[in-house]
Amino acid sequence: MLLTDNIGMDTITLAGPLEAKLGAMREAGFRQVMLSARDIVGHAGGVSAAVAAVRDSGLRPTGFQVLRDFEGLSGHLHAYKVDIAKSMLQMCADLGCKVLLACSSTSTHASQEPQDLARDLRKLAMLAVPLGIRVAYEGLSWGRTINEFTTAWDVVARADCPNLGLGIDSFHIFAAGTPLEAIDELDPSKIFLVQLSDFMWQETRTFEERMTTARTFRVFPGEGVHSAELASLVLRLDRLGYRGDYSFEVFNDDYQQLPLPVVAQRSRRSAVWLAQEVLRRPAPLPARRPREV
Repeated sequence: MLLTDNIGMDTITLAGPLEAKLGAMREAGFRQVMLSARDIVGHAGGVSAAVAAVRDSGLRPTGFQVLRDFEGLSGHLHAYKVDIAKSMLQMCADLGCKVLLACSSTSTHASQEPQDLARDLRKLAMLAVPLGIRVAYEGLSWGRTINEFTTAWDVVARADCPNLGLGIDSFHIFAAGTPLEAIDELDPSKIFLVQLSDFMWQETRTFEERMTTARTFRVFPGEGVHSAELASLVLRLDRLGYRGDYSFEVFNDDYQQLPLPVVAQRSRRSAVWLAQEVLRRPAPLPARRPREV
């Protein structure tokens, strides 16, 4: 399998309707797409039309995002989140996605006890088993209890479910200042997804600054000030034995105001940088498909 089969974009990066986003990615040479729930439920034709659009695009779904604030709740709050999780898992399955991304909780109503978090993540993973879905748990850098991939890994290991693993996000690693050496302590078979992006300043000093930067001003790998660290992260994952998917998750208000082909081509350049200059693998991105006449 070519490396570039494993590099894709996230629909949240582009503006416009779902079909236009998928078309721009395909024209830029990508073969997979990370799907945001907002793009599915917000489709003018409904969820069934969105599912058909994804299938007709020919792009392989990388995964589906994102389930938030699931773990650590109790009583009616827990029951509510279980219902939400079931609905998201069903959409994930309908889309043909094999991975659901779940982000660490920010809720002040959630327990901070590791055994409680692990218990709930184990329950989520068990709900996903009949649908053939794996759950990738990501530590948000502003999470209340779990805000680094190292602590996320501790909870995942404690839960001990075959279909529960890690989602690695370079933005959160750089924002939290987590040492990259900790990557070497992970089990590569338990890394289910790697999302890549960068930003334009060296550090984010507060949770509020992290959230604002994460949601409005990420940039593609190779465009920001952490290019050396991002390259080191990818090389460490490669040496560790990770052979799964990379997705460019780039929330950027400027990109939302640009034509889709312009943004998709920026993403393409990033993929070429990652493949040729970082991993030094010769496989080019597939040639763009000619427009039908």
